[in-house]
Amino acid sequence: MHELTVSPWASLAYLVAGVCFILALRGLSSPASSQRGNRFGIIGMTIAVVTTLVTHVPMRMNGCPLGIGRCAILDRPVVDWITVVEILVAIGVGAVIGLVTARRIAMTAMPQLVAAFHSLVGLAAVLVGVAAYLNPQAFGISDLVIPLIGEPFAVIHPVSRIELGLGVAIGAITFSGSVIAFLKLNGNMGGKPIMLPGRHVINIALLAGILGLIAYFVTDQAPWIFWTVVILSFVIGFLLIVPIGGADMPVVVSMLNSYSGWAAAAMGFTLHNSAMIITGALVGSSGAILSYIMCRAMNRSFISVIAGGFGAVADTSGGAVASDRPWKRGSAEDAAFLMSQAEQVIIVPGYGMAVAQAQHVLREMGDKLKAEGVRVKYAIHPVAGRMPGHMNVLLAEANVPYDDVFELEDINSEFAQTDVAFVIGANDVTNPAAKTDKSSPIYGMPVLDVEKAKTVLFIKRSMGGVGYAGVDNELFYRDNTMMLLADAKKMVEDIVKALD
Repeated sequence: MHELTVSPWASLAYLVAGVCFILALRGLSSPASSQRGNRFGIIGMTIAVVTTLVTHVPMRMNGCPLGIGRCAILDRPVVDWITVVEILVAIGVGAVIGLVTARRIAMTAMPQLVAAFHSLVGLAAVLVGVAAYLNPQAFGISDLVIPLIGEPFAVIHPVSRIELGLGVAIGAITFSGSVIAFLKLNGNMGGKPIMLPGRHVINIALLAGILGLIAYFVTDQAPWIFWTVVILSFVIGFLLIVPIGGADMPVVVSMLNSYSGWAAAAMGFTLHNSAMIITGALVGSSGAILSYIMCRAMNRSFISVIAGGFGAVADTSGGAVASDRPWKRGSAEDAAFLMSQAEQVIIVPGYGMAVAQAQHVLREMGDKLKAEGVRVKYAIHPVAGRMPGHMNVLLAEANVPYDDVFELEDINSEFAQTDVAFVIGANDVTNPAAKTDKSSPIYGMPVLDVEKAKTVLFIKRSMGGVGYAGVDNELFYRDNTMMLLADAKKMVEDIVKALD
């Protein structure tokens, strides 16, 4: 059996890279250590890429200009500099694109960027799998060549066929699913779920078909089997994400992150690259754990999210528009006075803050309140925003002290003793209907108990819209709620001026 050999030094380098990736995950678990974790990730990836380039230098036969049999010594492998240059150019182009994208991307578009990156990982896994299937000997996954009419037929190792099948299947699902997630997050598709008739039966049938074909692929590597697996996987990735509503999108992003890791790990076996296996396993397992934690925080099962997500049931709770129900409107001066007289203010940021890019002026408002002797805290819901940790990243960007930021389970009990809850663009995660209205699509999801505060100040552009889950928020019409209708950044700026 032909195997691609890896030098001990390369194995050691990959091990060091793996340790760096583990330290990166540990660092990224907290905003306070996230920069250090990011540096470890960069170092680990640099080691892995450089090691792979050094140990897999493209070679070609030098050839014999003197004729057959007269210069066997000259006919030896030499570096294929043309291929080397092509690889370096490709790396350079990718580095430039990544650098420009990272510098220009707005924090509000970070969820879309993450979804786009997941799609690229999935597509890369599919392309590697296709290349390995078309030329298995170059990947060291075939050592038996059966001569056929036309050109030889390379028999792929049975174990490698399983790796190939799973790799391209997970990669294709990740790609098409991430594309749909990107379109939803970017606003090209609506946040409401698109419910297809008989979708559960279709998905189960497709999944069973893919697994059955992969099992059959072990005994027969016919092209129609391989390409059918690829096509069906693209299709089921699309069908899995389309019915998922907006409130579940952070879980979807985390789930796709896990898929991309498993796809990379599967391709790592095909490429005999331990760094890819380690990295893929870390990303896959951490993404799966994060998805589980988020589902638990939302009081939902992972299966229920995949089966349809929030918004899959029509909202029958009434959801009356503002003109049908009384509500109170306030001004920036009203908000400034109420908060300046408070002992404690809890700020609840959401996607509206991200869209308005109001995190910096929000921190300025918090600093002014602190200067007047007000205790200021920030409450973060696990699924606030469009991806895991979205609000934490935005607040960290604005240099909000880490000690002032609290997760739902750590701060929910404090709202009842709080004078003012200041909600800026967090709609679904503050909706009391999740606790009281069994007909609501978000029923059962733990929410921030902002309605228990003495006064709730809620910034919203207008009273006509609903949250990303597609349901109205009854908090707007509570007696202790004052609506601040304006652009979030502009309203907070006016409040800061009124505090002077």
